[in-house]
Amino acid sequence: MSAPAPFVDSRQVRRNFARAAASGYDAVAVLQREVGSRMLERLDYVKIDPGRVLDLGCGTGASLGALSERYAKSQVLGTDLSEAMLQAGRKENSRLRWLLPFLRASRRSSALVAADTLALPFTSGSVGLIWSNLMLHWLDDPVPAFREMHRVLNVGGLLMFSTFGPDTLKELRASFSDGYVHTQRFADMHDYGDMLLECGYADPVMDVDVLTMTYSSIDDLFRDLRQSGAACAMQARRHGLMGRSAWHAARTEYEKYLFEGRLPATFEIVYGHAWKAQARKTADGSTIVRFDPKQRLR
Repeated sequence: MSAPAPFVDSRQVRRNFARAAASGYDAVAVLQREVGSRMLERLDYVKIDPGRVLDLGCGTGASLGALSERYAKSQVLGTDLSEAMLQAGRKENSRLRWLLPFLRASRRSSALVAADTLALPFTSGSVGLIWSNLMLHWLDDPVPAFREMHRVLNVGGLLMFSTFGPDTLKELRASFSDGYVHTQRFADMHDYGDMLLECGYADPVMDVDVLTMTYSSIDDLFRDLRQSGAACAMQARRHGLMGRSAWHAARTEYEKYLFEGRLPATFEIVYGHAWKAQARKTADGSTIVRFDPKQRLR
């Protein structure tokens, strides 16, 4: 029996981010930095001293400096599927990084590695904290990725992530009636919680935030999505050019949301974190029973 066809075009994901890296991703990644900053605030309530920190889907490495400052004794690594994004992050002549505090810290102590999230090049139990900012919605199925993250986490290690929820770009979806998909597929917060439990994580905590970006025109929104690598990469997207009448109809529908001269774009941000607890079952499903060696019969 053949495997079902994927919903996400992974090659298109790579192309999108290669194009974004070449066109100055850091200059337009305002939303990504804002969500990363809010994730950092959530770490204030978590007590953890990881030996190794992994930024999974790190892009150009915008979060690595802040993670290195927070966990000064830790080895901080970044991985991403897009080699082009990593190469953009390795450049040291970016003036923007010196203007923006969130990007300012040196990354000389942080290694950037091209890697597939489903096959991470790290030994099992070798990472204390996995941080992933706005990456999961680019995967066809997050469950295998959650399992791989669980593998590389050590016992007591923490997974912290953000991703987009189903209300993201709802205005854009509602404006098209051509039968094609125009945004990524976004899972619900509760679905992510169920996935974490299925993959063996303990004490998952989920919450949602809603951010609204505004644009002067729908063209500016699409330009922002393209330049940040966030254009639709679903298999069911339109692969050819849109006809003039279909584009005019979509533009007219979107303009119904116009408020004070600006068009809104909603982004539902799902935040989650969970721990890797001591295993209770073996790989074959057998229950692990632990005995206290201090208890002896007399």
